[in-house]
Amino acid sequence: MKKIIVIFFILLCTTLCATAKTADSTTNNVLESKGYTGTLPDILDKFQTNKPEKGTPVFEAEEGFDDPDKLKPIPRDNPAFVDIILKKDKTSTYVNDINRIIPQVEALIDSIENGEDVQRFVAKATTLDFSVGALRKRFEGKPESYYISYTKLMSLAMRAKSIAELRKEGAEYSRYLAYQAAGAMYAPDNINKELQYFLEELQDTLVTLREVE
Repeated sequence: MKKIIVIFFILLCTTLCATAKTADSTTNNVLESKGYTGTLPDILDKFQTNKPEKGTPVFEAEEGFDDPDKLKPIPRDNPAFVDIILKKDKTSTYVNDINRIIPQVEALIDSIENGEDVQRFVAKATTLDFSVGALRKRFEGKPESYYISYTKLMSLAMRAKSIAELRKEGAEYSRYLAYQAAGAMYAPDNINKELQYFLEELQDTLVTLREVE
């Protein structure tokens, strides 16, 4: 009886092992058909690393473009530069006006030093007075009216007008007036003295105007 039981147990184990092997084989076949096992394909060769492309500059650099010795000075005497390049702000407008007045001051200096006649002196003094008057109209009450150059120009214009009147009246009335009392102011010596004072004021103001930025 024991032998029969042992034989039956051996046969049972053998049958179970065979069944397990068959099931494993079937499972493997199913998985392989679904792509879950086996060697994965090599897909790295289908991808390439991005490489930066070399670009060509739109403009070619000029040799020595940043050399300070080759830089052109600012065209301060050019009204187009002051008005357009500097966007016509308050300061640049003031500088532009000063640049127009400077030659007028220089012209009066030359007139006195060269002993020009009354008519030419008066014409130049009137031109300066007109320009300074336009400057006053534009900047009176504004920050520019506190500039030293502005203050000196106001005083200079008054002096120019005063000296011009003195020379005109002196040329007209000196022959009729004795050089005493009221007539003494028209005496040539007095007029020359006033011209020298005015010349010094012109030169001093000119220095200030040339320093305006």
